[in-house]
Amino acid sequence: MIYLDNSATTRPYPEALTAYTEVASKIWGNPSSLHSLGSQAARILEASRRQIAELLGKSAQEIFFTSGGTEGDNWVIKGVAFEKAPFGRHIIVSSIEHPAVKESALWLKGQGFEVDFAPVDQSGFVDVDRLAALIRPDTTLVSIMAVNNEIGSIQPIQAISELLADKPAISFHVDAVQAAAKIPRADYLTERVDFATFSSHKFHGLRGVGFVYIKAGKKITPLLTGGGQESDKRSTTENLAGIAATAKALRLSMENQAASASRTAKMKAVILEELAAYPDVTVFSGRENFAPHILTFGIRGVRGEVVVHAFEDYEIYISTTSACSSKAGKPAGTLIAMGIEKSLAQTAVRVSLDADNDMGQMEQFLTTFKIIYEKTRKVR
Repeated sequence: MIYLDNSATTRPYPEALTAYTEVASKIWGNPSSLHSLGSQAARILEASRRQIAELLGKSAQEIFFTSGGTEGDNWVIKGVAFEKAPFGRHIIVSSIEHPAVKESALWLKGQGFEVDFAPVDQSGFVDVDRLAALIRPDTTLVSIMAVNNEIGSIQPIQAISELLADKPAISFHVDAVQAAAKIPRADYLTERVDFATFSSHKFHGLRGVGFVYIKAGKKITPLLTGGGQESDKRSTTENLAGIAATAKALRLSMENQAASASRTAKMKAVILEELAAYPDVTVFSGRENFAPHILTFGIRGVRGEVVVHAFEDYEIYISTTSACSSKAGKPAGTLIAMGIEKSLAQTAVRVSLDADNDMGQMEQFLTTFKIIYEKTRKVR
């Protein structure tokens, strides 16, 4: 079995699973309880928070735990919009955002907010000049993902940070779900970023856990009200075991980041070189300013889901771009935003690599691809 769908979810580190099991089985007290078992749990909770904060170069008071990326994106987009509504009701998101951001923005539109979608160029990068032209006096939020989940384009977060440097009234949110432990922290978490979203299972933690970075002093409407957990911002009993596993996974992933990026980039380069020899293959992911682990391509005339299932017959697992929308059978929204014709966008499939993969697997992938390519000759 060859697993090449790491942007959908990664295999948990054994150390993260051990941390989860240890905490779940031995530290079952509620962190909010006053007795010693509660205090023990609270110490684990805060130790995990401090470790994550230190890894990101932030303070512990700026880290808030969630159930994952979708919750975090929904919270920031809606929470900031409503918190700042008295000062303006205009927000900007890019045209290639994850559905968690894009659908949240569209929902706000139905609540009376105004939304503009910043366009991207033909390669899938936000056009900073055109973004600047969308900013208005009543703009309260700009949300741009760090690494596009469908093609891997690394967005110009530094340039956008410079654009917003003299506009402190505008909150800047970065969806860092596909960026954490994949690209340098400075490329997605600048000093100008006010909010950032993370998801544990994208860096070898567990599903159902995530966190949001909220810069000190920045206001946001609470996600959940009730018991006052997470500094009154998200009231619910914390998933302590999952949080401990998240801290462990993030530390290991960031320690291995440079080696992992180098390893995946080499494997990606091998695939790119081989695919270039096929006349009916379109490659949507480039080399420069693209994440080292994501490669998206298509066979002309062959729908992406057909290719995915063809590889699955050989126990090789890839995806049709975003895992969250793949079952809907829709073409990649990023490709449409790039101006790619719908029928070509529908051919897209995504290979997403990890340090667990190796060159032997790439050779097997390419051998299988050649077989699938020949079998689709009549369709093409």
